[in-house]
Amino acid sequence: MIDLHQPLAPHPDRLLHVDPAVRAIARELYRHVAGAPIISPHGHVDPKLLVENQPFSDPATLLVTRDHYVTRLLHAAGVQLDRLGAGQDPLPESVARSIWRLLCEHWGAFAGTPVRYWLESELFDIFGVREQPTVASADSIYDEIVGCLARAEFLPRALFDKFGIEVLATTDDPCDDLSAHRALAADASWHGRVIPTFRPDRYLEPAESGWRAAVDRLADVAGVDTGDYDGYLLALETRRAFFREHGATATDHSHTDVRAEPIDDSEARRIYRTAREQAVTASEAAAFRRHMIFQMARMSTEDGLVMTLHPGISRNHHRPTYLRHGPDTGHDIPVRAEFTLALRPLLEAFGTHPNLHLVLFTVDETTFSREIGPLAGFYPSVYAGAPWWFLDAPDAIRRYRAAITETAGFNRTSGFIDDTRAFCSIPARHDMSRRLDAGYLAGLVAEHRLGIDEATTIATDMVGALPRRVFKL
Repeated sequence: MIDLHQPLAPHPDRLLHVDPAVRAIARELYRHVAGAPIISPHGHVDPKLLVENQPFSDPATLLVTRDHYVTRLLHAAGVQLDRLGAGQDPLPESVARSIWRLLCEHWGAFAGTPVRYWLESELFDIFGVREQPTVASADSIYDEIVGCLARAEFLPRALFDKFGIEVLATTDDPCDDLSAHRALAADASWHGRVIPTFRPDRYLEPAESGWRAAVDRLADVAGVDTGDYDGYLLALETRRAFFREHGATATDHSHTDVRAEPIDDSEARRIYRTAREQAVTASEAAAFRRHMIFQMARMSTEDGLVMTLHPGISRNHHRPTYLRHGPDTGHDIPVRAEFTLALRPLLEAFGTHPNLHLVLFTVDETTFSREIGPLAGFYPSVYAGAPWWFLDAPDAIRRYRAAITETAGFNRTSGFIDDTRAFCSIPARHDMSRRLDAGYLAGLVAEHRLGIDEATTIATDMVGALPRRVFKL
């Protein structure tokens, strides 16, 4: 039961360390990174938000409806997605207020989760809220945030500056004209750095509905005939070059697995023809996609784009919800992942290539110490991606540090990535990571495994120099 009289007051030492002596060291390390610029090399914020720079419409749209981390837990607590505004944009004021009341009514559902940490940080640090969210306080908090959103300092660009964002990477379809990125680059009044990321998943999955239409669209946009396999490859390479010209430094790939197995060009051409005839089998489609992951790595050695892989997600697990509300509505569920054998052909071909940076993410944390750490500890191209999605939680992040550091050290990791659509959660997510890393490093200092000066250098590198180097920023 939430104490109605307890104010919202996140503790200044939250997440640092439970031992007072180690906490003192962690506090000092955190002090060096707390206000450091934010580098966000992987996320899903719509760049049009910053182009248009319009006031956010309401607290529910900003903090609830578009954040599937929030809506999935409310759904699990018995709140139907219809009541959370799924598919409604913009929300009528009465609906937005009702959604906010649902969040406050079910505030206890977030206890112990990173979502609670992020929401508390957003409310306290950004909007100055000092009341605990409850049924009784819901309307007053809503009105307080509405008052903030009406002020110029809460416009998207002003918040971008307030958050201290140095680089913000978006995730973009290869056929996107990147008009929002071009508009920002051409705006003399804008000084932020927002870069696109090449996300070709749907063009590599010939068994998926809409694949041929997507590839035909790729032909139109690239100005290359994709009627055959060679044209298809050239079209993808052409669009990668277009993305690079507009600031992209990375590609992003999320499939069920990361198997990267080349097939003969003659077989690739045959499967491609079969797929265009819409007669491809499931096994042929899988072989083609695995071949194309290999080809994406080959392209990265040629154009220098960082390649990020985050496999192991069963997308749209609840089909009725998908059919009613579409993707990214909270029901993507992790499955087991395997990296060592899956990536061996790719790494034998390109693992020591100086142009390749391969960042491996997972939602199967058993792979950290067994596979990803050892791979990053040998191959100069491989980096252990930060815990993301279901692992971007305090205890999982601590386990990641322990598992990876023992076999690969700190320099073979990616730096933190927030992977968020929820713009206002960006500083909260990075702050959580910085506190946890300060606590982990403080433990090494307390055990006399690191000196305080070296730990300070590592802490500052992990939020600055390291992600800049890994993502070629």
